[in-house]
Amino acid sequence: MDMQDAAQTSDLHMIEPAARFDELVDNFSLFDDWEDRYRYIIDLGKKLPDFPDALKNDTHKVRGCMSQVWIIPGHVDADKSRFAFAADSDAHIVKGLIHVLATLYTGTAMAEIAGIDAEASFAKLGLDQHLSPSRRNGLVAMVDRIRAAAAQV
Repeated sequence: MDMQDAAQTSDLHMIEPAARFDELVDNFSLFDDWEDRYRYIIDLGKKLPDFPDALKNDTHKVRGCMSQVWIIPGHVDADKSRFAFAADSDAHIVKGLIHVLATLYTGTAMAEIAGIDAEASFAKLGLDQHLSPSRRNGLVAMVDRIRAAAAQV
């Protein structure tokens, strides 16, 4: 990370999901059709904290996503043992998927990140059947990036 990145990350806000994952599952079950669920996912993406444009660079870019995605790992407040991350995308639906990933990973002990089965969790939401192959690949790339970051932080 260069000096400019270091200055920008000092003001960076980690994603703080408003709901736990089991609450998200309950919320998804309230919608009768997938259009409503996709709108809900997009609404979740609108809740992501601002991500500085200066940090939207190759260092933080997630490879394997059709959309542009940037992830910066961090911690929950001052607790270095609990994972959090900041992220952004140029696609509304992907921003929502980032928020869903934050409900899975934020606040989790670093050592437990690798044990979270994101694919099974997305299946609980029914998203496993409703994501295009390219979005699914991007989701896998984001999960891989989160796991790698947690292993290094």
